[in-house]
Amino acid sequence: MAMDVVDYEIKGAEMQFVEVELDPGEAAIGEAGSMMFMDMGITMDTVFGDGSQQTGGLFGKLLGAGKRLITGESLFTTIYTNQGQGKRRVAFAAPYPGKIVPMDLRELGGTLICQKDSFLCAARGVSLGIALQQRLGTGFFGGEGFIMQKLEGDGLAFVHAGGTVVRRELKAGESLMIDTGCVVAYTGGVDFDIQYVGKVKTALFGGEGLFLARLTGPGHVWLQSLPFSRLASRIFAAAPQTGGGTREQGGLLTGVAGGGLLGGLLGGDQE
Repeated sequence: MAMDVVDYEIKGAEMQFVEVELDPGEAAIGEAGSMMFMDMGITMDTVFGDGSQQTGGLFGKLLGAGKRLITGESLFTTIYTNQGQGKRRVAFAAPYPGKIVPMDLRELGGTLICQKDSFLCAARGVSLGIALQQRLGTGFFGGEGFIMQKLEGDGLAFVHAGGTVVRRELKAGESLMIDTGCVVAYTGGVDFDIQYVGKVKTALFGGEGLFLARLTGPGHVWLQSLPFSRLASRIFAAAPQTGGGTREQGGLLTGVAGGGLLGGLLGGDQE
């Protein structure tokens, strides 16, 4: 399928969204639930599997859906097509604080490997697949990096990452050690491997886990400072327990059994 060439504008700071401008007949594909708004004249069509597989018959549709299911995404993709006479815009919003990164696959060699939950939207014609790491050690200990999404084509795709995003260029043979959750995406020429941290004390008490990702060039690597898994674990750790218990860090203010300071101020310990 021919790639649609679209214009875009990324707006916002911490909670960004991207506006994609479509000429008559052009279309964009979006992850389920990512659409923010769209102009009149744009039609939505939810398709089974990968939007780029629609000309491949039933087998192509099943193959595209199966790839998305393995990566943890929805079986369906939504296509937004401009059926009007003039330019129309459709916007896609980031699911949590971070940055939206535009990826021109034509300039990146036609292939981009990214975290399975980072894809936001793309121009029609970009193929969404899976990238399974081949090494046995990576499969067992790769964590988020074992099953990743593969974006293929020569169109424009948008990837979302948490916190601040950094792009690093690796020369041939140059390696970078990264927490597996902080890897957002990398180009097809980059080698992904898992390496043991080497010291038991560091692995047990360093807070970084037993294994790190080692990415070796040549190619480009995108990193995020706040993976969603890390954000979710911090929120869970700070949340008060149910059943009358308290968290250690929140006992002064949110104690349930004794009322705590907040309970006293609100009259919770009065008879």
